[in-house]
Amino acid sequence: MSVPAAHASGLLMLLSHPARLRAFAELARHGRDGCTIFEMTIHLDLPRAEVVELLGRLVGAGVATGTGDGVYRVVPDVLREAAQALDRAQPIAALLSEYPQLKPFFSHGRLNSLPPTLSDRYQQAAELFARFLAVDGVLTEPEVNDRIARAADDVAAVRRMLVETGWLERDRSGSSYGSARVLPRSPSLSNA
Repeated sequence: MSVPAAHASGLLMLLSHPARLRAFAELARHGRDGCTIFEMTIHLDLPRAEVVELLGRLVGAGVATGTGDGVYRVVPDVLREAAQALDRAQPIAALLSEYPQLKPFFSHGRLNSLPPTLSDRYQQAAELFARFLAVDGVLTEPEVNDRIARAADDVAAVRRMLVETGWLERDRSGSSYGSARVLPRSPSLSNA
């Protein structure tokens, strides 16, 4: 895992605690005005010592700031940046950047829907996954499924798309797969 992805994961773990999430949400609700410890004890209905500990953890993690005047504020865009770091850490992210027209079909580095079957984008999605799988030789169905599952939840639909578009070839029993054609040059290299 990359350092930015590990940091993002840590932020998500920090905010998975209900009281810390409530404190973060309350600070976010107050925006640039921020909140004092006293105001947070009222809004969160928690003892002062607990609020101080919550705010200290948020500041320590870099998702909030505390100033000398006792006002705490959320650090703008910290969660967006964390989500983007996690997106970039997804295994298909580098290849997906070469297929910008397919981005609407992905969410956080995972395929969430297939393009229409008879469209150019369906063919492009198949090529993207063929590149992602990088089949060299013969793979068993579980091996193909494991590779697809790293970037898509509907493994069977992606596998079927790869076979239908001619990127994968399966044996008669359907238990092993191989590359059915040679991949063309990368789209980014083709445009150079």
